[in-house]
Amino acid sequence: MTRFFSLKLIAALSVLVSLTACVAHAPRQADYTAFRNSKPKSILVLPPVNNTADVNATYGMLSQMTLPLAEGGYYVVPVVEMEETFKHNGLTTPTDIQNVSPEKLRSIFGADAAVYTKISQYGSKYMIVDSTTVVSANAKLVDLSSGDTLWSGSASATGKELGTNVNVGGGLIGALVQAAVKQVAHTLSDESHDVAGLTSNRLLSSGGPNGLMYGPRSPKYGTD
Repeated sequence: MTRFFSLKLIAALSVLVSLTACVAHAPRQADYTAFRNSKPKSILVLPPVNNTADVNATYGMLSQMTLPLAEGGYYVVPVVEMEETFKHNGLTTPTDIQNVSPEKLRSIFGADAAVYTKISQYGSKYMIVDSTTVVSANAKLVDLSSGDTLWSGSASATGKELGTNVNVGGGLIGALVQAAVKQVAHTLSDESHDVAGLTSNRLLSSGGPNGLMYGPRSPKYGTD
């Protein structure tokens, strides 16, 4: 009887440990209260602030950020219209543009919200025996009427996810040469642009535990 009780106790403890582990590893859900209250329909994507040494980072990301937002059900202010408007007002750097007040942005573009982005990594990364392209960024969605942050997130992607493979032989010397060859190949093929597409999609897609909510043009609107 005692042995049977002990086995039941062990089984119960095992289940409890398993449940605790599941809770510990469950994806964290973002707080969407402000997002639901705001219900943005149109979004203005501001040029990302480039905190890397690659001068192409801002436009490499910007050129691909509107697609996941549009696919998520939002009207997105065209990038060309956004750029020309800022140029006519003497604003050409991402930092200056992102410092414009939310109220002013709303009065100029009529958008409900704006995306503020910062790029922390962009380009080929040499790692002794390997080389890959990395693009990392963080962003926030701000209500242009209240100035409140509705959502924030971060994402990263690498060239390895594109399935590109360069092989010049085995051994340590081969690995070193391969890393150098891959770095040159990444630079010549502008792989960063393709990786930026992966990062943009991962960062700004709707749905998922920490993604944006679906917009009014999406058939999934109101389901999240």
